[in-house]
Amino acid sequence: MALAYNHDNREFHIHVCPGEVGKYVLLPGDPGRCEKIAKYFDDPKLIASNREYVTYTGEIDGVKVSVTSTGIGGPSAAIAMEELIHCGADTFIRIGTSGGMKKEVMGGDVCIATGAIRFEGTSREYAPMEWPAVADFDVVTALKAGADRLRLRNHTGVVQCKDSFYGQHSPDSMPVGYMLNDKWDAWVKLGALCSEMESAALFTVAAARGVRAGSVLLVLANQTRRALGLDDPQVYDVDIPIKVAIEAIKDLIKKDKQ
Repeated sequence: MALAYNHDNREFHIHVCPGEVGKYVLLPGDPGRCEKIAKYFDDPKLIASNREYVTYTGEIDGVKVSVTSTGIGGPSAAIAMEELIHCGADTFIRIGTSGGMKKEVMGGDVCIATGAIRFEGTSREYAPMEWPAVADFDVVTALKAGADRLRLRNHTGVVQCKDSFYGQHSPDSMPVGYMLNDKWDAWVKLGALCSEMESAALFTVAAARGVRAGSVLLVLANQTRRALGLDDPQVYDVDIPIKVAIEAIKDLIKKDKQ
């Protein structure tokens, strides 16, 4: 049941109410990216801004769409998705950045998550650990088609999600560094594409609530390649995954109409 923030029935955290967002919502982490994403909409309007949550709504191909930032990590991402669902949204695409893990993944590549390693805490309050965090097939297919149309180098597969950024980047400084290193090595051997912080929670919430979710991630750099002495370009152009997500939304709108 939705919690009313005020007498206008606005959601407690995102300050949005039913009718103000579309069924299709793009989810960047950074609030500063919302205006950049909204420029791809027709007639975008700022709906609300509270804490880490900024929401714009406009149209793509005549259909209402929105963008809402989620902040960093699973807890705030889950809150955003829950409250957007209360307001009528049912299709979500995370637009994010990541660090490469698989040797073949390079900075500037696009990773499209088919599933996520649940090395975070939020999803554990939705589903037992035996439940896989899996992206929606139609959303994955649309993201893959979009990346291919844009002729971007892209990968589909499993991504790793964690709660501690510095647990990844400075594991030896942690009292449980032995565990962090062992798990990381196992995930790399299993072919995990990249590491980020939100997809596992979003995919699990989507399963619990019966909605669709997917993720498209820009790889900023790859520490595996760097450790192996391989070329490790660093790319920070967040327009790359934004364009893929916009292409995917167009495909989903067209398919849903049919």
